[in-house]
Amino acid sequence: MNMYLHELKSLRKSTIIWTCAMITLALIYFSIYPSLANDAADFKKLLGAYPPSVRAMLGISIDNITSILGFYSMIFSFITLCGAIQAMNLGVSILSKEARERTADFLLVKPVSRAAIVNSKLLASLTMLLATNVLYYAAASIIANIVKTSDYSNRLFFMVTLTMFFVQLMFLAIGVFVSVFFTKLKSVLPISLGVVFGFYIIGALIATGKNDAARFISPFKYFDISYIIKNASYEASYLITGAVIVIAAIAASYIIYIKKDIHSVS
Repeated sequence: MNMYLHELKSLRKSTIIWTCAMITLALIYFSIYPSLANDAADFKKLLGAYPPSVRAMLGISIDNITSILGFYSMIFSFITLCGAIQAMNLGVSILSKEARERTADFLLVKPVSRAAIVNSKLLASLTMLLATNVLYYAAASIIANIVKTSDYSNRLFFMVTLTMFFVQLMFLAIGVFVSVFFTKLKSVLPISLGVVFGFYIIGALIATGKNDAARFISPFKYFDISYIIKNASYEASYLITGAVIVIAAIAASYIIYIKKDIHSVS
């Protein structure tokens, strides 16, 4: 419990910054929605001039872009990108932090197992991701209700927003798995940005095609917002695959971390 509380305290500042950044981003985007809705015909005409591949990359659906949910589906990909970077940062840093901060020797000589160390760090990371999503959803809901020009489904809004948490879980697990292979990592940001943007670009390129199987390559494409809005459900195959990725990456991380040699700090 002490390790868990210590991790919460150490992650508090970065969590507040990421949460505020995502809420601010949503506020900026939503602030233009009223004027967009008032000029719906002109806006649809403008977007209609874009090539279909570009609209697919940006997640734009001409049919419902002027509804609050349709507009949200377009801007949400950028907010999810921020959430993915936050989660990847957490994943890469939680197990490599001790080596970077030269506290590995101090921690590992304590009468606690390595599994307990991983448990505390993962639980703290999950707590912070949950806090981020709860605060973001509350703020985004308030903002959406302020700027809306017509009623919308709160259930669908919640389902769309929840996909960010699912994506974050995948990147958290990937980050933890990546981190156990590094003995000395000076900075987590280059790795985090490289992996997240790599998957994001791959997802954008996949969106221009019609091959659904290719969507399994990028976590960003596991949740089709247009499909969620239309069917009020998630695609089971991608949801299951995401769960498998999380479980497999975390399990492998436990096994490798428990068995690996932790170099002493000179």
